Order: sequence, then C-alpha cells, then structure tokens
Amino acid sequence: MRHKDSATATISIAVPAGSGAETTARTGTVLAAAGVVAFSLTFPATAWALDGLSAWTATALRIGLAGVVAAVALLVLRVAPPARRHWGGLAVVAGGVVVGFPLLTALALETSSTAHAAVVVGLLPLTTAAYGAWRRGTRHPAAFWLAASGGAVLVAGFALWESGGGLSPADLLLFGALVVCAAGYGEGGRLAEEMPGWQVIGWALALCLPLSLPVAVLAMAVEPDGRLTARTVVGLAWLVLGSQCVGLMVWYRGMAVIGVGRASQLQLAQPLLTLLWAVLLLGERMSPLAPLTALGVLACIAVTQRTAGGGAGPTVVRVRRLGSGGQRS
Repeated sequence: MRHKDSATATISIAVPAGSGAETTARTGTVLAAAGVVAFSLTFPATAWALDGLSAWTATALRIGLAGVVAAVALLVLRVAPPARRHWGGLAVVAGGVVVGFPLLTALALETSSTAHAAVVVGLLPLTTAAYGAWRRGTRHPAAFWLAASGGAVLVAGFALWESGGGLSPADLLLFGALVVCAAGYGEGGRLAEEMPGWQVIGWALALCLPLSLPVAVLAMAVEPDGRLTARTVVGLAWLVLGSQCVGLMVWYRGMAVIGVGRASQLQLAQPLLTLLWAVLLLGERMSPLAPLTALGVLACIAVTQRTAGGGAGPTVVRVRRLGSGGQRS
C-alpha cells in the first residue's frame, strides 16, 4: 500500500469464545429481550387504539407517524442512504413488520381477544427461525428444532383449547401475520449485521412514508366513528414509539449479535407476557392453563438458548485494515 493511501480492506478474524464473546452474547440477549418486552405490549396497545379507531385507520396512523419520526431522525443525523443491495431486504422488512403484521393483527383484534391473539402469535419464534435457517443456510442441531417445535406446539395447543378446537377468520389473519413478520424479522436481522438496527427499521419506515402519510390523513378524514380518546392516544403513542421504533431497533440489534434463530426463541415468552398485560391493562381473564404453558415455554427457551448454533465456538469479528493516512471507522 502506498504512503498516505487511506484505502481500507475488510478482513475476518476468528476469536476464541471467551469472556469478551460471552459479554457480547449477553448484551445481544438483553437487547433482544428488551424488544420482546416492547412487543408484548403491542396487542394491548392495539386494543386501546381500536377503542376509538378502526383497524385500518389505527394502522395507517401507526405507520405514518412512525415514518415521520424515522425520517426526522435520519435527516437530523445525516444518515447516508443504504447501498443498493440493501433495498430489497428493506422492502421485505417494510412489507412484513411495518405494514403486514400491524394491519393483519389489528384486523384480527377487531373480533379476537388480546389473549387469544397472543397465544396464536406465539408460533412466531418457530416461523422466524425457519425463515432464517432457509434464508441463510443456517444449520441448528436437532435439539434446537425439537425444543422450538415443542414450544410452538404448546402455544398452538393452548390457542386451540381456548378457542374450542376450531379456527376463526381472526386466526387465519394471525397466521398470515406470522408468515410476513417472520420474513421481516429474518431480513431485518440480516441487515442489522451491516448497518445499525435503528437504521434498518428507520429506512423501512421511510420507504413507506410516501404512501403511509397520505393514507393516514385520508383515513382520519373518512373514519365514520373515529374519536381520539385517552386510551386511543396512549395506545397509538406506544405503537409508534415503543413497538414500531424503539422495540424494533433493539430487537434487530440483538438478532445481529446472537443470531436470528436464537433471538427468535426468546419470543416464546412474548405471548405469556401479553397475557399478563391483557389481565392488568385490559381486564381480560387469564386461563388456568396459562401458568402451566408458561413453565413449558420457559423450559423450551432454556433448551434453545443452550443449543442454538451448536454451542459455543469461535466468534468472527470483522475489522478494517487501514493505510497510514486512514482513520479508524
């Protein structure tokens, strides 16, 4: 390399698993878990938003207002647009977690209880892990898949028991939400390895802004019985800031650190947390089966966390090799 040449080259170094790697893994787990807690409040917040708005209007406002927050942050911080190769993945994120999941679940919650929706969406960890494994060619040991499947069976059985053994139109909407959200989570986790997690969701929201903002304004104008009650405002505020912005930011960062499959299994606890919020915030009745389901799900989480990725191994760290005139990035 010539004198004062500031060109950089990316190299990969295998670092044996140790205290540094363990600390990084713990940080990623904490971030992903924080995202799960934020998401666990999404259904109760949606129910509050539906107190004064239709599902279509509530979703349009959620996407539009979150898009404004994201666009302002990107402009103020002067973030450069993503590379062209990232826009396909960002479109999947936008279609899955910005538009698809919020709309389908809001429509389902117009006729389904928060508790029932929570346990159906408990299948999300398995669909997310399956998408991530397919998309990236990741191989998990058999114990991982057995535990993940066991957790999914538990929450699915709980949902069927609660609904009397049948599937309603709301269930079909929720199953559709599972598919699009798994794709959005998987692509977002992959992108978060190359850009900050908040930029992943930020650009996905900004991508939807030219459509979401006019739709939000139109929806409010034609809403037949729309009213902004205190519960509606609080619910929307959480959906915009807690679920759509901060929650997804820490979630994607956590997935980038510990992997899509391992992070997704933390969501096995999400339906049980949502059940708790449904009781505390909405006054819904918790089934006696919920504590038993909680114990089984937590056991599955413990197994998947120990077996994801085949156990401890070397961590790959990417660093930049700098020329004499370069600066650290």
